[in-house]
Amino acid sequence: MQTILGAGGAIGVELAKALPEYTDEIRLVSRKPEKINPSDELMSADLTDREACIEAVKGSDVVYLTVGLPYSYKVWKELWPRVMRNTIDACKNAGAKLVFFDNIYMYDPSDLNPITEDLPIAPQTKKGKVRAEIAEMLMNEVEGGELQALVARAADFYGPSIDKTSMMTEMVFKPLGAEKPRAAAWMCDVNKKHSFTYTPDAGKATALLGNTESAYGQVWHLPTATNPPTGKEWIEMVAAEMGVKPKFRSTGKFMVKLVGLFIPVLGEVHEMLYQYDRDYVFNSDKFNSKFDFKITPYEQGIREIIEIDYRG
Repeated sequence: MQTILGAGGAIGVELAKALPEYTDEIRLVSRKPEKINPSDELMSADLTDREACIEAVKGSDVVYLTVGLPYSYKVWKELWPRVMRNTIDACKNAGAKLVFFDNIYMYDPSDLNPITEDLPIAPQTKKGKVRAEIAEMLMNEVEGGELQALVARAADFYGPSIDKTSMMTEMVFKPLGAEKPRAAAWMCDVNKKHSFTYTPDAGKATALLGNTESAYGQVWHLPTATNPPTGKEWIEMVAAEMGVKPKFRSTGKFMVKLVGLFIPVLGEVHEMLYQYDRDYVFNSDKFNSKFDFKITPYEQGIREIIEIDYRG
């Protein structure tokens, strides 16, 4: 049995699509799970409840933690350590291996070109410190010999059928793809490079890592195309594929902070804007050198998203 905790999110869905290559016993766990594959087992659970988490993981060989909590520091600070602790305990209780799908907030923001697995863990933001705390909690268990686990990290992501969790979807694809196209938006500097991990690639690669014994005990960057476009180039590529003009506006830090006083989610984004005022180049050479994996080029990813979400 391989179990996905947080099965309804963008990564959980793609992971569920990929897992049948390795097993026909898949359990999807979330508050309101829905089948991806005909034989999926569904279980509703609140992962902040220790006993519910233990029950959700029972009988599993591999567990994937792909939960996406509301984008709020207050929520993250309170709930992420609890979710991680419960998941670790549940996996130890079941004798299951754990794959944690993570982001890059815990890295030192002073140099994000390239972003490699050996960057210093030195977060300068509140959310980054939470991510560092839970990653350390997990790896301490691994180093102590108490748990087999690995960390799979992705850049910001883009992909088909994502709603409200991808900057690229909300600020570029949706405005340009509207019935009456609107200007796309980009935060900070549109002339800086920015990597995005394609969600179908992330799902396939996470499944591959989870089913590779030698991958455990390590941090892995998931396969991501090289030579990322700048913000302006992203907008131009999407607009060209949609057949619309590449209109855009850039939102500076001051404006994001000001609007954040009235729109809470933008207030939460403000501390992470350092990722958009410099080149953000995600490196997956470690993964690429070990696995024979075909990474989706950016142009192809854009084309597939538009075919599925805007022409389907």
